[in-house]
Amino acid sequence: MRNSPTTGLIVATAFSMALLTGCGKKPVAKEGGLTKIRVGYIGLTCEAPIFTAVEKGFFKEEGLDVSLVKCEWANYKDVLALGGFDVTHHLIMYFLKPIEQGLDVKFTGGIHRGCLRVQAPLNGNIRSIKDLRGKKIGVPGMGTPPFIFANRVLGANGIDPGKEITWLVFPAGELGLALDKGDVDAVADSEPIGSMLIAQGKVRNIADQAADLPYSTEYCCAVLVNGKFLAKNPKAAAAATRALLKAAKWVETNPAAAAKLSVEKKYLASNSEQNTIAISHLRYVPSVSGAETAVKLASSEMKNAGMLSPSTDVDDLARRAFAHLDGVTDEWLNSLQVEKVPGGQASLREDVRSYAKFDPSDPFCSACLVPPPTQ
Repeated sequence: MRNSPTTGLIVATAFSMALLTGCGKKPVAKEGGLTKIRVGYIGLTCEAPIFTAVEKGFFKEEGLDVSLVKCEWANYKDVLALGGFDVTHHLIMYFLKPIEQGLDVKFTGGIHRGCLRVQAPLNGNIRSIKDLRGKKIGVPGMGTPPFIFANRVLGANGIDPGKEITWLVFPAGELGLALDKGDVDAVADSEPIGSMLIAQGKVRNIADQAADLPYSTEYCCAVLVNGKFLAKNPKAAAAATRALLKAAKWVETNPAAAAKLSVEKKYLASNSEQNTIAISHLRYVPSVSGAETAVKLASSEMKNAGMLSPSTDVDDLARRAFAHLDGVTDEWLNSLQVEKVPGGQASLREDVRSYAKFDPSDPFCSACLVPPPTQ
């Protein structure tokens, strides 16, 4: 039996409602002088600025009454597109393809750098990206940020990721086991998995977004705003962006305190020390111009890797994907001061950023948790 137009409309409406179920879809309104806004999150280490902005009152300082919307990877993009939440911060590479295809969302400011890695066994012969030609790489999912990052790096090194690499999918927590069993030759992962595998003495970094140029200066995560919400509520969108960028600066200054807050308030399942190590691998140095540059670079390299349409104008895509907001500037960020919480900083043992380029074969650095010897 053929479906009528009415039937199609009912099905589409039902699908939209199903995606929004449990995501608290409510109209933006003012209550007690505060503008209501919904911020989406998944429950990841790198989302510390979201949790910090809530717990430290940065949203409220900006005149916002925030409610958090917990979502899953599987429907995260769809819920944002359909208005299930208004603002979040997330990986630029994860959203560029949907934006190319018409998703109405805008990046508004860079949150941090350094999420992603490609890693190979410590006792193996793979020491560079070029050694991966013809190999099997484990990823937590096709189309996930680690997969996209690996594709970009491979493409930039003259390897066709669609023809010269075999991709195998494993749950993120089982990537190390896949290496142990020899099911894959390398893995692409994100935090905290990357730091955990190094701490276990299993892998060396082949490509590290936190340490390798040009990626080490590139913002992987940026504030992301629903386009319709931005058009109707530009002041609220700017205020939410400022709250998240301020929170990012607070996390950079107080990584141990941010890690503890995220765990104790039960935003994610981890422990404070492990979360501190993972957070300290990232660089929370918020930037507006940095995010805009990252959108352009990621667009260009994703096209080069065959992940965007050959006909896509990457400059036009970058323009469509980014929005400049009133009061959200690098000048404002440079003048912004945040508190330094006593005891809120990572110890030398925990702060892996200071020696991100360590040699895993060095016994002093093999766990990536102790500093290299002084000269």
